[in-house]
Amino acid sequence: MNPFYQRAHFLTSVPRIDQAPADQGREVAFAGRSNAGKSSAINALCHQKALARTSKTPGRTQHLVFFELDEQRRLVDLPGYGYAKVAESVKRQWQQHLATYLIERRALAGLVVVMDIRHPLSAFDRQMITWGLEAELPLLLLLTKADKYRKGAARAAELAVARELREAGDLITVQRFSSLERQGVEDVHAWLDARLAVGEELTD
Repeated sequence: MNPFYQRAHFLTSVPRIDQAPADQGREVAFAGRSNAGKSSAINALCHQKALARTSKTPGRTQHLVFFELDEQRRLVDLPGYGYAKVAESVKRQWQQHLATYLIERRALAGLVVVMDIRHPLSAFDRQMITWGLEAELPLLLLLTKADKYRKGAARAAELAVARELREAGDLITVQRFSSLERQGVEDVHAWLDARLAVGEELTD
């Protein structure tokens, strides 16, 4: 367990990108369908039980939530999408905010797209991946709930996603993950370390 991520604490929650913290330093964003286990994954990575709020009503998070690791590094929990029982106009507004954030945010150093390993690459997942690639962001496709499968089946699902997106080349990394069993935590920490330049001095 990398103790650096245990430092994570709530910084702010904003409904629009123009209200976000100053666009400096480095941050990695987490996006995913509202029932993909995104909050649980963030909590597991930061070794905290309630850093990111989990809900029995998927889709309630409609803000960009910023968690500070240190003065120069942040994790960002993006609004859940695709499953929330909200008006289509609200969903479109969320997606426009997400697109603007992913393409224009200079501090953004990577995007984690959280997907249930049993239901990967939905239309919404593909849209996030497309935006991420357009912004030339390193992408981590996090296949959560891997404990729901036997090891062989989970590996097969991981390889199938990687094959489908192989044309994206080195920008995309696919990783099995289980918040319950803490599977994949160290691998994700290593990916985050590289994106956030952990242990290095950042200059704006």
